[in-house]
Amino acid sequence: MPQSSAASKTPNTAGQKALVIGAGIVGVNVALALQDKGYDVTIVDRGEPGMGASFGNAGGIAVTECAPIAMPGILSNVPGWLMDPLGPLSVRWRYLPQMLPWLARFLAASSKNRVEQIATELAALLHRAWDDYDPVIAKAGLADAVFKKEGALAVYRTDASRRKDDYGIDLRRRNGINIRDVSRSEIRDLEPDLAPIFACGVMEEDWGRVLDPYKIVMGLFKLFTDRGGKFETGEVTDFVYRDGKPRAAITTSGDNITFDTVVVACGAWSKTLAKRLGSPVPLDTERGYNTTVPYHGASLSRMVICADDSFVMTPMEMGIRVGGAVELGGLVAAPNYDRAKALFAKGQQVLPKLNPEGGTEWMGFRPSMPDSKPVISKSPNHQNVFFAFGHGHLGLTLAATTGRLISDLMSGAETPVNMTPYRINRF
Repeated sequence: MPQSSAASKTPNTAGQKALVIGAGIVGVNVALALQDKGYDVTIVDRGEPGMGASFGNAGGIAVTECAPIAMPGILSNVPGWLMDPLGPLSVRWRYLPQMLPWLARFLAASSKNRVEQIATELAALLHRAWDDYDPVIAKAGLADAVFKKEGALAVYRTDASRRKDDYGIDLRRRNGINIRDVSRSEIRDLEPDLAPIFACGVMEEDWGRVLDPYKIVMGLFKLFTDRGGKFETGEVTDFVYRDGKPRAAITTSGDNITFDTVVVACGAWSKTLAKRLGSPVPLDTERGYNTTVPYHGASLSRMVICADDSFVMTPMEMGIRVGGAVELGGLVAAPNYDRAKALFAKGQQVLPKLNPEGGTEWMGFRPSMPDSKPVISKSPNHQNVFFAFGHGHLGLTLAATTGRLISDLMSGAETPVNMTPYRINRF
């Protein structure tokens, strides 16, 4: 059910100084939503806007993906995955000791009862995604230029592999997701450039994609600055307290950025700051890889999900992006681009016209919670602190919805969904 914040009256937010830490797709959407409420907003980021996970992600508006990553039976797959350094899930062995608490919670979230609950809670957010995005992208003049809503095609090499996904597909259908089965011949009609190796598939009707994720962030960032929003480059490491509340962010350069309220929305780097603010959280990083190549005669009309091999291919403005899989390795280790090459080789099997000439490899950090749900939450410790991170594979998808919900929580407005499942202290 909808939920009101703890405030009994909506406060006068006009002119209040809000600081958003993080200039990715989530942080920029939060900043825009706060501007709509009358806040004077500053964004601070350790790098340039949109240059983190928002820059090179797969570009999906994945409103159908309410099934969590940890599904029933996943434990039986883990040993095989871990022994394959280029498989769909791998762990940097040196990082494994640090990952064990996260992995334990991840596996605990895969019980059927938990999966059923998580799917319902994710669906509550995902059903809002397009409605929350549409006015934002319209204000920024981006709708016709970069957003497409033609669905995504998931393909299977055999009927048996499709049947293995019966539970997950049924789970999503039961949560209001539109998914229809497609035959071998329909796959050929829909995507004639795909190799004739697929027995069946499903069309995820409400899925969308963007033609350039970075362009989305920068278009929204321009709207933010055109409205008078301010941006500062700096890595926030701690906070200054007055009267028991954090009132300024301290950067590595020694600057203090004052605020009335603060939102931690810096993706994979949010864990340290949340702990500084009294809210330790089991956030960790899924390192994702992809390769983007010019079209070179290859053609796709929509995003294609290769279900058997756990990767996706997205037609974008600059070419076709091939990526996916999960590497658990933290924020420090150097990228292993052999993973990108292995994914691209699989892509060539599926789309034979793919040509690596002129391609660009990329690795980014997905900020992930063990239960696949984001943190969209007020602080249990400080009335003027809020959190918006941990979206995993759904950052681009849920960015506008997250902005809307954070602005409601901060201003004391009623939220359109129950916020309890996304609280920072749920573990």
